[in-house]
Amino acid sequence: MKSFFQYMGLISFPEAPLYKLCPHLSSVSSGSVTIFSVMEKSRQNQKHLITSPSFLALMKETGSSKEKAIILKYALQNAHDFGGKVNLQAVLGAVLREKPELKKDVPKVLKEIQNIAKEVEQLSPAALKEKLKDIAPELLQKKEEKEQGPLKPLPKAVPGKVSLRIAPSPSGLLHIGHIYGTSLNYEYAKMYNGKFSVRIEDTDPEKIYPPAYDLIVDDVQWLTDNGVSGVIVQSSRLGIYYDYAEKLVTLGKAYVCTCDADKWREMKNHGTACSCRSLNEKDQQLRYAKMFNEYAEGEAVLRLKTDITHKNPAMRDFGIMRINEHVHPKTGKEQRMWPLMVFSVAIDDHELGITHVLNGKEHADNALKEQIIMEYLGWKPPVYGHWGRINFSGFSVSKSKTRLAIEEGQYKGWDDIRLPFLRALRRRGYQAKAFRKFALEIGLSLNDKTVSMEEFWKMINAFNREIVEPRANRYFFVDDPVEITIESCSPREVQVPLHPDFPERGKRTLKTTDTFLIAKNDYKQLAESYVHRLMDCCNFILQGTTFRFLSQPYNNYKNAKDRGRIIHWLPAATKLQAEVLLDTGLKLSGVAEEALQKLPVGTIVQLERRFFARIDTITKNKIMLWYLHK
Repeated sequence: MKSFFQYMGLISFPEAPLYKLCPHLSSVSSGSVTIFSVMEKSRQNQKHLITSPSFLALMKETGSSKEKAIILKYALQNAHDFGGKVNLQAVLGAVLREKPELKKDVPKVLKEIQNIAKEVEQLSPAALKEKLKDIAPELLQKKEEKEQGPLKPLPKAVPGKVSLRIAPSPSGLLHIGHIYGTSLNYEYAKMYNGKFSVRIEDTDPEKIYPPAYDLIVDDVQWLTDNGVSGVIVQSSRLGIYYDYAEKLVTLGKAYVCTCDADKWREMKNHGTACSCRSLNEKDQQLRYAKMFNEYAEGEAVLRLKTDITHKNPAMRDFGIMRINEHVHPKTGKEQRMWPLMVFSVAIDDHELGITHVLNGKEHADNALKEQIIMEYLGWKPPVYGHWGRINFSGFSVSKSKTRLAIEEGQYKGWDDIRLPFLRALRRRGYQAKAFRKFALEIGLSLNDKTVSMEEFWKMINAFNREIVEPRANRYFFVDDPVEITIESCSPREVQVPLHPDFPERGKRTLKTTDTFLIAKNDYKQLAESYVHRLMDCCNFILQGTTFRFLSQPYNNYKNAKDRGRIIHWLPAATKLQAEVLLDTGLKLSGVAEEALQKLPVGTIVQLERRFFARIDTITKNKIMLWYLHK
């Protein structure tokens, strides 16, 4: 049989190599020795760090207790980050964010934190780091990443002179697929104290949703905390594109092609030039002029002269201007010749002084085309960076399909709570910083990623919870209420903290009698002969169909042998009707604290024991809230 030290991979002799402590002590057999020391060689003085038997016993306990394991990792992180001392409230906040259901018994959790903190504070700085590395290396990694900065430096970036942009199409509104790119470009601009612009690419008249012009800009301003330096609409710059197109024709770098589209495609694939390419400058200029008023849609395309035998067929004499007779919402029928994307992008990036272009790697070919255009015009191209494709599995994020579904009445609008579009997410109460943190976590990487619905929301909700949890005051909401009478319960005023972590915010007052409203689901789960508790109010017992008052102090409930449930409640006289719209589109109906009626629309609150929600509308006797997340 192996010795305990062999089994655990531990060495107690200074001349032997140091091995890490196994993080999962639950794998040790019950017959193993329970007290042992870990000796680690110090680089400075060759002394050994000895882990106390009590701490090792604690480590073994965490192998069978998920709650203790969570507390231990955050206590280790806090002590490691702040000089060996544990901030109990900070650890409590971290634990409750990861496991919200523990909020029902905060005093017990806090006592456990105190016990674990005593053991953690006995560890040396090196031991703290080693234990944290064993138990929760991701927490150690997060601090190191924070110290280094969340984003990798951009090539050739000069602070104060960096300029980035995003270029959405006004075919619909922004959805979760736009969050990453928009946030990443903005964060880089902020990192270098540079400019961040929004360019509306509306040069395809057939795919424009007119309200999107203003709504896109509004969404981006929200997502970037009003960080937009300027807004450019391409349809207002047609004259600029016409001038540069004419210049390319004059330079002999572009020609008007009137070949049949299918014939041209076949010739291009074979690396063969068409007869239009070799026409003289005068003929080309005449043809270019005719694109404005003579040629019909589809009869002529202005092409850039490149290498017709280029190994990448996409680079061969690609189009830069074409005719489109469709009525444009901005210019009407006044203009009929429109730039293709690569041409307008190349012109705008130069004219607007864009220094860095960050977009998906599917735009790599477009970047090469844009560089060719800039080279012909004698310009220095920006620095290009690309990210891998992010596939959101389980999401429907098509702007065109969503627009059609809205028009058909399947959704109430772009802010329908069921949609993963920014208008809806904003209305629910999501914070811009949470989405930007998601982008920072991923960074600028060429690796393709598939993000499931569950994984995405888990990340976003965690980031958002960090922001709203300290801000959101607590209130009671009782859905599907059932009235109960607790015998011998005297009328009084109950003082309930607005926020347990911020006592300076004060308390809310609820006037009680012996009659209360509780949720029907809680009512069904009240076991007979157990001691139950109305939060911050009183303890009671259910005997048959009778509810009997026992006491008020929490400790009486805590120390009860047959301890039952802690539930939220409202006085039976509560008049404020409330509805909560869930992310499924369904509604919860019930009553809510009347203090909610005095809060501004848009306030985010935590409905005790339920979830975070945003106040959406308030009328005289009714309040509507939108579900945010747990």
